[in-house]
Amino acid sequence: MEHDIQTFSLVKKFGDVPAVDNLNINVRKNTIYGLVGPDGAGKTTTMRMLCSLLKPDSGTGKIGGHDIVKDSEEIKKHIGYMPQKFSLYGDLTVIENLEFYSEIYQVPKRESKEKIQFLLEFSNLKNHSYKLADQLSGGMKQKLALSCNLIHTPKYLFLDEPTIGVDPVARRELWKILFDLREQGVTIFVSTPYMDEAERCDEIGLMYSGSIIKNDRPDNIIRDFGKHILCVVSDDSYAAREAALGIASAEDVYLLGEELHVISDNIEIIRRELEQLLKSMNADYTINEITPTLEDVFVNIVKSRTEMTYGKRN
Repeated sequence: MEHDIQTFSLVKKFGDVPAVDNLNINVRKNTIYGLVGPDGAGKTTTMRMLCSLLKPDSGTGKIGGHDIVKDSEEIKKHIGYMPQKFSLYGDLTVIENLEFYSEIYQVPKRESKEKIQFLLEFSNLKNHSYKLADQLSGGMKQKLALSCNLIHTPKYLFLDEPTIGVDPVARRELWKILFDLREQGVTIFVSTPYMDEAERCDEIGLMYSGSIIKNDRPDNIIRDFGKHILCVVSDDSYAAREAALGIASAEDVYLLGEELHVISDNIEIIRRELEQLLKSMNADYTINEITPTLEDVFVNIVKSRTEMTYGKRN
């Protein structure tokens, strides 16, 4: 199996705090790999090291066989990197931004014109090419930033939380572009805190406190969860949660929107105990077993690890 992006025991500390701790990742060629986790998990630090913008304290990585420390200048020729705050020039139009980045990447002029027109159509920005970048919506700005990173036809694309602050329609459009790029042979490394986006990736690494706590295809991670989840909808979800925390057979209890999710190894016992509890509260309720989501799995894994480290807390 051919891997395009790899890390080998990658470590980066800021002071005494490990931002990335002994990280090992293997990304297959022509796939979308998602680095998934909350703020502070180490996603941005990992990406900056992979793009040779930040030197690791120990360990290394490879992009297309090139070492991220020894071959940093060569790597930069073949990657597109879109940070969380990509620097578009607000006083330039869409097409002027593309022309500027074309010159930065030294794309030949004849090739540049064709590529700019292709990218304008590819990103649905053709009808907005005359607008200043500052006049664009958040979603359009992200698509323009992505197009600027594609002007030199990179083999590897690194996107750091590209849909933060973007509306749902624009998020779908951006992901459609990523799927099209994958079909064209680009290997994509994307970080996101959104679990619904994680499920669109070919493979993901669930990251927490600088480490990968689970790495696999999203459907495999969900399928291997091996626990039961009951979804409780009641007239007082907060009171139901406080009461359910006292059930011994409940491994985890948490609110997800207006729903109360209760995780247990024994579905029959937990259902019976929940029904008895809710009846004693004179609550109006429904209880249904549901298929776990990636968010359910991630929350449970993180809590289990935290309890192993610090002891169980409610």
